[in-house]
Amino acid sequence: MTDQAFVTLATNDSYVKGALVLGSSLRSANTTKKLVVLVTPQVSDSMKKVLHKVYDEVKQVDVLDSGDSAHLALMQRPELGITLTKLHCWTLTHYSKCVFMDADTMVLTNIDELFEREELSAAPDPGWPDCFNSGVFVYRPSIETYNNLLQFATERGSFDGGDQGLLNSFFSSWATSDINKHLPFVYNLSTVSTYSYLPAFKAFGANAKVVHFLGRIKPWNYTFDTKTKCVREMHQPMVVHPEFLNLWWDTFSTRILPLLTEHGVVKDASSGLKAEEITEAVSQLSIAAPVPSMSSEERKERWEQGQMDYLGEDSFENIKRRLDTFLK
Repeated sequence: MTDQAFVTLATNDSYVKGALVLGSSLRSANTTKKLVVLVTPQVSDSMKKVLHKVYDEVKQVDVLDSGDSAHLALMQRPELGITLTKLHCWTLTHYSKCVFMDADTMVLTNIDELFEREELSAAPDPGWPDCFNSGVFVYRPSIETYNNLLQFATERGSFDGGDQGLLNSFFSSWATSDINKHLPFVYNLSTVSTYSYLPAFKAFGANAKVVHFLGRIKPWNYTFDTKTKCVREMHQPMVVHPEFLNLWWDTFSTRILPLLTEHGVVKDASSGLKAEEITEAVSQLSIAAPVPSMSSEERKERWEQGQMDYLGEDSFENIKRRLDTFLK
Protein backbone atom coordinates (compact mmCIF):
# COMPACT_ATOMS: atom_id res chain seq x y z
CA MET A 1 0.00 0.00 0.00
CA THR A 2 1.37 3.42 -0.99
CA ASP A 3 -0.04 5.14 2.11
CA GLN A 4 1.93 2.98 4.54
CA ALA A 5 5.65 3.21 5.21
CA PHE A 6 8.62 2.00 7.20
CA VAL A 7 10.40 5.02 8.69
CA THR A 8 13.87 5.47 10.17
CA LEU A 9 16.18 8.32 11.23
CA ALA A 10 19.83 9.05 10.45
CA THR A 11 21.46 11.89 12.39
CA ASN A 12 24.94 11.56 10.85
CA ASP A 13 26.86 9.63 8.19
CA SER A 14 27.64 6.75 10.55
CA TYR A 15 23.95 6.12 11.17
CA VAL A 16 23.32 6.40 7.43
CA LYS A 17 25.27 3.13 7.10
CA GLY A 18 22.82 1.52 9.49
CA ALA A 19 19.84 3.03 7.66
CA LEU A 20 21.16 1.71 4.34
CA VAL A 21 21.47 -1.83 5.70
CA LEU A 22 18.01 -1.59 7.27
CA GLY A 23 16.48 -0.37 4.00
CA SER A 24 18.28 -3.04 2.02
CA SER A 25 17.09 -5.75 4.41
CA LEU A 26 13.49 -4.54 4.02
CA ARG A 27 13.84 -4.60 0.23
CA SER A 28 15.33 -8.10 0.33
CA ALA A 29 12.37 -9.22 2.45
CA ASN A 30 10.07 -8.05 -0.36
CA THR A 31 8.17 -5.45 1.60
CA THR A 32 5.24 -3.87 -0.22
CA LYS A 33 5.46 -0.68 1.85
CA LYS A 34 7.21 2.61 1.13
CA LEU A 35 10.57 3.32 2.76
CA VAL A 36 11.22 6.73 4.35
CA VAL A 37 14.34 8.06 6.07
CA LEU A 38 14.49 11.28 8.07
CA VAL A 39 17.92 12.96 8.01
CA THR A 40 19.45 15.91 9.83
CA PRO A 41 21.72 18.55 8.26
CA GLN A 42 24.74 16.66 9.64
CA VAL A 43 24.25 14.02 6.92
CA SER A 44 26.50 14.73 3.92
CA ASP A 45 25.12 15.32 0.44
CA SER A 46 26.93 12.27 -0.92
CA MET A 47 25.29 10.04 1.70
CA LYS A 48 21.88 11.56 0.91
CA LYS A 49 22.35 10.57 -2.72
CA VAL A 50 23.04 6.98 -1.68
CA LEU A 51 19.97 6.97 0.57
CA HIS A 52 17.85 7.93 -2.45
CA LYS A 53 18.97 4.67 -4.08
CA VAL A 54 17.42 2.63 -1.27
CA TYR A 55 14.60 4.78 0.14
CA ASP A 56 11.51 6.13 -1.59
CA GLU A 57 11.64 9.35 0.42
CA VAL A 58 14.55 11.15 2.06
CA LYS A 59 13.28 14.03 4.20
CA GLN A 60 15.49 16.50 6.02
CA VAL A 61 14.35 17.61 9.47
CA ASP A 62 15.94 20.10 11.82
CA VAL A 63 14.59 20.87 15.29
CA LEU A 64 16.92 23.88 15.50
CA ASP A 65 15.07 25.66 12.70
CA SER A 66 13.18 28.61 14.20
CA GLY A 67 10.38 27.93 11.74
CA ASP A 68 9.91 24.47 13.17
CA SER A 69 7.25 24.01 15.86
CA ALA A 70 9.77 21.89 17.82
CA HIS A 71 12.01 24.93 18.22
CA LEU A 72 10.00 26.43 21.07
CA ALA A 73 10.01 23.14 22.95
CA LEU A 74 13.74 22.77 22.40
CA MET A 75 14.44 26.20 23.87
CA GLN A 76 12.96 25.03 27.17
CA ARG A 77 14.33 21.45 27.06
CA PRO A 78 17.61 21.62 25.04
CA GLU A 79 18.67 18.17 26.26
CA LEU A 80 15.91 16.61 24.15
CA GLY A 81 17.32 17.63 20.76
CA ILE A 82 17.73 14.15 19.27
CA THR A 83 14.47 13.01 20.86
CA LEU A 84 12.52 15.85 19.28
CA THR A 85 14.11 15.01 15.93
CA LYS A 86 12.70 11.49 16.14
CA LEU A 87 9.24 12.86 16.88
CA HIS A 88 9.16 14.29 13.35
CA CYS A 89 8.05 10.84 12.21
CA TRP A 90 4.53 11.83 13.33
CA THR A 91 4.55 14.67 10.75
CA LEU A 92 4.51 12.24 7.80
CA THR A 93 0.76 12.68 7.43
CA HIS A 94 0.69 11.63 3.78
CA TYR A 95 0.91 8.09 5.20
CA SER A 96 -1.99 6.53 7.11
CA LYS A 97 0.15 4.19 9.19
CA CYS A 98 3.88 3.70 9.70
CA VAL A 99 6.37 1.47 11.45
CA PHE A 100 9.33 3.33 12.90
CA MET A 101 12.60 1.40 13.12
CA ASP A 102 15.89 2.64 14.57
CA ALA A 103 18.81 2.73 12.15
CA ASP A 104 20.63 0.09 14.23
CA THR A 105 17.98 -2.54 13.47
CA MET A 106 17.97 -5.11 10.67
CA VAL A 107 15.11 -7.12 9.20
CA LEU A 108 15.57 -10.88 8.85
CA THR A 109 12.24 -11.67 7.16
CA ASN A 110 9.14 -9.91 5.84
CA ILE A 111 7.35 -8.03 8.64
CA ASP A 112 4.59 -6.28 6.68
CA GLU A 113 2.07 -7.87 9.05
CA LEU A 114 3.03 -5.23 11.61
CA PHE A 115 0.77 -2.79 9.76
CA GLU A 116 -2.20 -4.79 11.03
CA ARG A 117 -1.38 -3.45 14.51
CA GLU A 118 -2.53 -0.16 15.95
CA GLU A 119 -0.75 2.76 17.59
CA LEU A 120 1.26 2.43 19.77
CA SER A 121 2.36 -1.19 19.28
CA ALA A 122 5.87 -2.15 20.37
CA ALA A 123 7.90 -4.93 21.97
CA PRO A 124 8.89 -4.93 25.66
CA ASP A 125 12.26 -3.53 26.61
CA PRO A 126 14.62 -6.20 28.02
CA GLY A 127 15.76 -3.86 30.79
CA TRP A 128 12.24 -3.13 32.10
CA PRO A 129 9.50 -5.17 30.36
CA ASP A 130 6.68 -2.90 31.60
CA CYS A 131 8.18 -0.32 29.23
CA PHE A 132 8.30 -0.80 25.48
CA ASN A 133 11.50 -0.45 23.49
CA SER A 134 11.18 2.48 21.08
CA GLY A 135 13.48 0.93 18.48
CA VAL A 136 10.49 -0.59 16.64
CA PHE A 137 6.94 0.68 16.95
CA VAL A 138 3.72 1.02 14.97
CA TYR A 139 2.12 4.46 14.87
CA ARG A 140 -0.29 6.72 12.96
CA PRO A 141 1.14 10.02 11.68
CA SER A 142 -0.77 12.97 13.10
CA ILE A 143 0.07 16.65 13.54
CA GLU A 144 -2.15 16.68 16.61
CA THR A 145 -0.18 13.81 18.19
CA TYR A 146 3.08 15.51 17.18
CA ASN A 147 2.10 18.78 18.87
CA ASN A 148 0.85 16.92 21.95
CA LEU A 149 4.18 15.09 22.18
CA LEU A 150 6.08 18.38 21.94
CA GLN A 151 3.96 19.91 24.68
CA PHE A 152 4.43 16.81 26.82
CA ALA A 153 8.20 16.95 26.25
CA THR A 154 8.27 20.61 27.29
CA GLU A 155 6.23 20.06 30.44
CA ARG A 156 7.41 16.63 31.54
CA GLY A 157 10.69 15.89 29.74
CA SER A 158 11.87 12.30 29.58
CA PHE A 159 12.67 10.01 32.50
CA ASP A 160 15.66 8.53 30.64
CA GLY A 161 16.67 11.64 28.74
CA GLY A 162 15.70 10.13 25.39
CA ASP A 163 12.77 9.27 23.17
CA GLN A 164 12.03 5.96 24.91
CA GLY A 165 11.33 7.59 28.27
CA LEU A 166 9.22 10.29 26.66
CA LEU A 167 7.15 7.91 24.53
CA ASN A 168 6.57 5.48 27.41
CA SER A 169 5.28 8.31 29.58
CA PHE A 170 3.07 9.66 26.80
CA PHE A 171 1.69 6.23 25.83
CA SER A 172 1.53 5.25 29.49
CA SER A 173 -1.28 2.70 29.06
CA TRP A 174 0.82 0.39 26.87
CA ALA A 175 1.74 -1.98 29.71
CA THR A 176 -1.81 -2.70 30.84
CA SER A 177 -4.53 -1.58 28.41
CA ASP A 178 -4.31 -3.82 25.32
CA ILE A 179 -2.19 -6.94 24.95
CA ASN A 180 -2.59 -6.69 21.16
CA LYS A 181 -0.24 -3.72 21.28
CA HIS A 182 2.50 -5.87 22.79
CA LEU A 183 4.63 -7.06 19.90
CA PRO A 184 6.37 -10.41 20.34
CA PHE A 185 10.01 -9.95 21.30
CA VAL A 186 11.12 -11.49 17.99
CA TYR A 187 10.11 -8.19 16.30
CA ASN A 188 12.76 -6.35 18.32
CA LEU A 189 15.32 -8.89 19.47
CA SER A 190 18.00 -6.97 21.30
CA THR A 191 21.54 -8.30 21.07
CA VAL A 192 21.86 -7.63 24.82
CA SER A 193 19.15 -10.17 25.67
CA THR A 194 21.06 -13.03 24.06
CA TYR A 195 23.28 -12.86 27.13
CA SER A 196 20.78 -12.05 29.87
CA TYR A 197 18.53 -15.00 28.98
CA LEU A 198 20.63 -17.33 26.86
CA PRO A 199 18.33 -20.41 27.17
CA ALA A 200 15.43 -18.44 25.66
CA PHE A 201 17.63 -17.20 22.84
CA LYS A 202 18.68 -20.78 22.08
CA ALA A 203 15.05 -21.91 22.09
CA PHE A 204 13.45 -19.03 20.17
CA GLY A 205 16.25 -17.06 18.53
CA ALA A 206 15.80 -18.85 15.22
CA ASN A 207 12.35 -17.21 14.95
CA ALA A 208 13.75 -13.69 15.15
CA LYS A 209 12.28 -11.24 12.62
CA VAL A 210 14.14 -8.06 13.58
CA VAL A 211 17.47 -7.79 15.36
CA HIS A 212 18.33 -4.61 17.27
CA PHE A 213 22.02 -3.80 17.89
CA LEU A 214 21.59 -2.05 21.24
CA GLY A 215 24.60 -0.67 23.05
CA ARG A 216 27.40 1.80 22.49
CA ILE A 217 29.29 -0.25 19.90
CA LYS A 218 27.39 -0.48 16.61
CA PRO A 219 28.00 -2.84 13.66
CA TRP A 220 29.69 -0.07 11.69
CA ASN A 221 32.33 0.29 14.43
CA TYR A 222 33.79 -3.06 13.30
CA THR A 223 35.57 -4.12 10.13
CA PHE A 224 34.61 -7.11 8.02
CA ASP A 225 36.80 -9.78 6.46
CA THR A 226 35.21 -10.63 3.11
CA LYS A 227 37.34 -13.76 2.78
CA THR A 228 36.05 -15.41 5.95
CA LYS A 229 32.68 -13.60 5.90
CA CYS A 230 33.29 -12.76 9.55
CA VAL A 231 33.69 -9.56 11.53
CA ARG A 232 37.25 -8.94 12.62
CA GLU A 233 37.91 -8.89 16.34
CA MET A 234 38.43 -5.55 18.01
CA HIS A 235 40.53 -5.43 21.17
CA GLN A 236 38.20 -7.89 22.88
CA PRO A 237 37.18 -11.42 21.84
CA MET A 238 34.18 -11.62 19.55
CA VAL A 239 30.60 -11.95 20.74
CA VAL A 240 29.18 -15.34 21.68
CA HIS A 241 26.60 -15.16 18.88
CA PRO A 242 28.18 -13.18 16.03
CA GLU A 243 25.83 -14.42 13.30
CA PHE A 244 23.67 -11.28 13.31
CA LEU A 245 26.71 -9.01 13.23
CA ASN A 246 28.23 -11.01 10.37
CA LEU A 247 24.94 -10.86 8.46
CA TRP A 248 24.82 -7.07 8.88
CA TRP A 249 28.32 -6.73 7.44
CA ASP A 250 27.71 -9.21 4.65
CA THR A 251 24.69 -7.13 3.63
CA PHE A 252 26.74 -3.96 3.84
CA SER A 253 29.70 -5.24 1.82
CA THR A 254 27.65 -6.90 -0.93
CA ARG A 255 24.74 -4.46 -1.35
CA ILE A 256 25.69 -1.11 0.14
CA LEU A 257 29.40 -0.81 -0.63
CA PRO A 258 28.82 -0.80 -4.43
CA LEU A 259 26.42 2.13 -3.98
CA LEU A 260 28.96 4.00 -1.84
CA THR A 261 31.71 3.49 -4.40
CA GLU A 262 29.40 4.57 -7.22
CA HIS A 263 28.86 7.92 -5.48
CA GLY A 264 32.48 8.39 -4.48
CA VAL A 265 31.98 7.90 -0.75
CA VAL A 266 34.65 5.18 -0.86
CA LYS A 267 37.56 6.07 -3.14
CA ASP A 268 39.36 3.76 -5.56
CA ALA A 269 36.82 1.00 -5.23
CA SER A 270 34.31 -0.74 -7.47
CA SER A 271 31.96 -3.69 -7.31
CA GLY A 272 34.54 -5.76 -9.14
CA LEU A 273 37.28 -5.48 -6.54
CA LYS A 274 39.00 -8.47 -5.06
CA ALA A 275 38.04 -9.55 -1.57
CA GLU A 276 41.06 -8.03 0.15
CA GLU A 277 40.53 -4.71 -1.66
CA ILE A 278 36.88 -4.61 -0.62
CA THR A 279 37.96 -5.26 2.96
CA GLU A 280 40.30 -2.28 2.77
CA ALA A 281 37.52 -0.08 1.34
CA VAL A 282 35.16 -1.14 4.10
CA SER A 283 37.88 -0.39 6.65
CA GLN A 284 38.03 3.18 5.35
CA LEU A 285 34.44 3.61 6.47
CA SER A 286 34.92 1.92 9.83
CA ILE A 287 37.89 4.10 10.70
CA ALA A 288 35.68 7.12 10.08
CA ALA A 289 33.27 5.93 12.78
CA PRO A 290 35.21 5.63 16.04
CA VAL A 291 33.54 4.14 19.07
CA PRO A 292 32.07 7.01 21.09
CA SER A 293 33.37 7.54 24.62
CA MET A 294 31.15 6.99 27.67
CA SER A 295 31.30 8.70 31.04
CA SER A 296 31.39 6.62 34.21
CA GLU A 297 27.95 7.95 35.17
CA GLU A 298 26.46 7.00 31.80
CA ARG A 299 28.04 3.57 32.06
CA LYS A 300 26.54 3.09 35.52
CA GLU A 301 23.09 4.09 34.24
CA ARG A 302 23.34 1.61 31.36
CA TRP A 303 24.27 -1.17 33.77
CA GLU A 304 21.23 -0.32 35.86
CA GLN A 305 19.08 -0.44 32.70
CA GLY A 306 20.45 -3.85 31.74
CA GLN A 307 22.36 -2.41 28.76
CA MET A 308 25.90 -3.49 29.51
CA ASP A 309 28.56 -3.15 26.81
CA TYR A 310 29.18 -6.87 26.35
CA LEU A 311 31.20 -6.25 23.21
CA GLY A 312 33.62 -3.79 24.76
CA GLU A 313 34.43 -2.48 28.21
CA ASP A 314 32.00 -4.83 29.95
CA SER A 315 33.19 -7.98 28.22
CA PHE A 316 33.79 -11.00 30.44
CA GLU A 317 37.54 -10.86 29.81
CA ASN A 318 37.77 -7.19 30.85
CA ILE A 319 35.73 -7.74 34.01
CA LYS A 320 37.83 -10.79 34.89
CA ARG A 321 41.01 -8.80 34.31
CA ARG A 322 39.86 -6.06 36.69
CA LEU A 323 38.85 -8.61 39.33
CA ASP A 324 42.23 -10.33 39.05
CA THR A 325 43.97 -6.98 39.49
CA PHE A 326 41.84 -6.18 42.52
CA LEU A 327 42.42 -9.57 44.15
CA LYS A 328 46.16 -9.25 43.70
